[in-house]
Amino acid sequence: MTSNASEFDRARKVLVGGVNSAVRAFRAVGGTPRFIDRAEGAYMWDVEGKRYIDYLGSWGPMIVGQSHPHVVKAVQQAAERGLSYGAPNVMESELAERICALFPQVERVRFTSSGTEASMSAIRLARGYTGRDKLIKFEGCYHGTADSLLVKAGSGALAFGTPSSAGVPEDTARHTLVAQYNDLASVEAFFKQYPDQISCVMVEPYAGNMNLIKPAAGFHEGLRKLCTEHGALLIFDEVMTGFRVALGGAQELIGVTPDLSAFGKVIGGGMPVGAIGGPAKVMEMMAPLGTVYQAGTLSGNPIAMAAGLATLDLIEKPGFFAALGRNCQRLVDGLNEAARAAGVTFCAQSEGGMAGMYMMATVPQSFAQVQTQDVERFKRFYHLMMDAGVYLPPSPVEAFFFSSAHSDADIDFTINAAREAFAAIA
Repeated sequence: MTSNASEFDRARKVLVGGVNSAVRAFRAVGGTPRFIDRAEGAYMWDVEGKRYIDYLGSWGPMIVGQSHPHVVKAVQQAAERGLSYGAPNVMESELAERICALFPQVERVRFTSSGTEASMSAIRLARGYTGRDKLIKFEGCYHGTADSLLVKAGSGALAFGTPSSAGVPEDTARHTLVAQYNDLASVEAFFKQYPDQISCVMVEPYAGNMNLIKPAAGFHEGLRKLCTEHGALLIFDEVMTGFRVALGGAQELIGVTPDLSAFGKVIGGGMPVGAIGGPAKVMEMMAPLGTVYQAGTLSGNPIAMAAGLATLDLIEKPGFFAALGRNCQRLVDGLNEAARAAGVTFCAQSEGGMAGMYMMATVPQSFAQVQTQDVERFKRFYHLMMDAGVYLPPSPVEAFFFSSAHSDADIDFTINAAREAFAAIA
C-alpha cells in the first residue's frame, strides 16, 4: 500500500517541490502533504484511505460539494461530445447569459482558463481602454501570478511596488502601486501623486488570500468615487467571492458596482475556468472588435462550460445561499465557542460559504494585522485537526470554504475536533 510520504518522495523527483502549486507543499504548516485519491460530497480520501471533512473545497469552486451527481452527469455528457473544440460552442453563450443575468452591469463576457488569466486580461483591458499604464492593487490581495500582480508594497507610503517574485522586472513592478486594504487614504494619495496615470484599481471585494478580510464601512464606496472622479476603472476580483458569498457575488452584498469583474472557480464547477465581464463599451475594446488582444486555446472549453452551467442550476435554487450562510455561521460560532472554553486566543468569521479563522483576539482588518497572529499555535492546531480528519487550507493566511454538502453531523464533528485541539494547545 502506498503512503502520503512515499508519494511525496516520488513527486519531488519529477515535480518542482513535489507540487504544482506552491501552497500545496505544506511549507506554511510543516509536515507531509496529503495526496488525495478521491472526493465525494463533503469528504476527501487520501492514498492511505483516511477520510477528511473537506473545508478546502479545491480553494473555492466546490460549493455544492465534491463530485455532485448533477455536475458529474453534465461533464460526462459533454465529454461524450468532445473534450475541446478550439471553436465556438453553444454552452459558452448559455453560461455567459446566466452571468449577465445575475450581474446587470455585465453586458459582455470573455472566458479564460484560469483566474490568473482573467485578472491579467482585465488589467490589460483597463490599460487599453484608458490609455494609462499604472494600476493600484492592495497588499495581501492576490490576483494570480501575472508579473504586474506579483508586487508587494514599497518601503514608503507612496513608494513604487517592488517585485515579490524573482523574474518580475523592476520596470514592470514600477507601474504597480500597492495600497493598504481598508485604507482609503493610501489610495487617495496615489491618485494625487499620479494624476491621469492610473488605469485601474483592482481589489478582492472580500479578501481571501490574506485570510478572510471584510471591507470596512465605506471602503468600496470610496474606491468607486475615486475611480469615477479620476477616470480609472474599478475592477472587482470575484474569482473567489463570485457566486460564493452570494449569488450576485460580493458586489451584491456591498452594493457597489465595479467597471469590470473577474470571475472563476464556482463558474467552472471544479473545472479550469475564468472570465472577465463588464459593459459592452469597455469589453468591446478586446479583439476581435478592438485593439486589446486576448486569446486562449482552451477558453470556453465545453467541459468547463458544462460543469459551470450544472453548478449554477444548483446554486440558483431558492434558499440555497440562505442555508449555506446559516450553516457556515453555525460552524464559525461553534469554533469561537470552543476556543473561548479552552481559553485560547482565537476568532473566526464567515460570509456566505466563505470563512476565516485567526489565532488572534479580534478579527483583522488588514494584511499587517493578520500577520500578527500566533502562527506557531495555528500550525499545532492545523495538524491536530488534520489528524482528527478535518482538512483545512494548509496556511494561516487562507480562507476556508463551506459547501451545501456539509451536514449538521459534519459541523458537529468539526466543532468537537476543534474543542479537543484547542484544549491541547491551550
